[in-house]
Amino acid sequence: MHFASDNSGPANPEILTALSAANTGYAMGYGADEEMAKVTSRIREIFEAPQAAVYLVATGTAANVLALSTLSQPWQTLFCTRQAHINVDECNGPEFYTGGAKLTLVSDADKMTPADLRQALEGEENRGVHGPQRGPVSITQVTEFGTVYALDELRALCDVAKSYGLPVHLDGARFTNALVSLGCTPAEMTWKAGVDVVSFGGTKNGCMGVEAVIFFDPAEAQEFEYRRKRGAHLFSKHRYLSAQMLAYLTDDLWLRNASAANAKAARLAAGLRNAGAHFSHDPQANMIFAALPRATHQRLFDAGAVYHLWDGTLDGAAEEAVTARFVCDWSVGDDQIDAFLALL
Repeated sequence: MHFASDNSGPANPEILTALSAANTGYAMGYGADEEMAKVTSRIREIFEAPQAAVYLVATGTAANVLALSTLSQPWQTLFCTRQAHINVDECNGPEFYTGGAKLTLVSDADKMTPADLRQALEGEENRGVHGPQRGPVSITQVTEFGTVYALDELRALCDVAKSYGLPVHLDGARFTNALVSLGCTPAEMTWKAGVDVVSFGGTKNGCMGVEAVIFFDPAEAQEFEYRRKRGAHLFSKHRYLSAQMLAYLTDDLWLRNASAANAKAARLAAGLRNAGAHFSHDPQANMIFAALPRATHQRLFDAGAVYHLWDGTLDGAAEEAVTARFVCDWSVGDDQIDAFLALL
């Protein structure tokens, strides 16, 4: 009954098999391995982007901050929601890697709207040399509250950014969960909508630890290579990143894993709804925010369930509702979900 995070689950056996196969003989380092060439070709095929520049790093934070530092200058400000991972969970990494660029928070909601974004953009670059200049817009897909931007929402945000001449970054730590939810293609959810750079996540979806950074305009990518090296995120034994990503993209493993995680979350959400839980956001992928009485949480924790309370603690009135976050990864079994629901 483990629903704490999709970071907590195991790596898919197909990933481990690929790592074992890569662990024989010799391979050129620093991304010159044969597997990396295949990864680049496969990602270009999947994203319908034959000229895309593709790079691998080991963490989502590295993917985000290195991509954003490539897109921005130290005197600029980056635009994101208040709940965005780059604002809440990356220990000022964007500010550090950009050399001091600030963050402008567009919205307190799970999603920013075009009106929100335009208002935030208009609030900057109006004090001359004394204030920050406008920089890239970063959109999180799936959002930190488990919701998904529809394609028309993404296009509308990108249109606003482009009307100010600004690049758009997509934080896709749960990229494939969103893709499965929308039933669209990777191209439709990225460059066809106006996204310039995407952090394409693998770790949360069954890999051991690998993320891809994809620049759809290769002319913008050279700086990323220098920043990755200077930032200590260029692996010497790079083949172990490449092997993971190549296996991830083989035989639709990336899609199978995300489909499983989303389906398990839907099963869990249905059971929570039947038990009277209140949802703060409509679950659209593999993450759920639902409120249950404090006494119910206590009973679940006592039985060994693992998840995070979101807006309260176990101290207080037993009948008071407390919101919790539940996340399903690719490996969660129906038996775990059913055992959890039986305790409600």
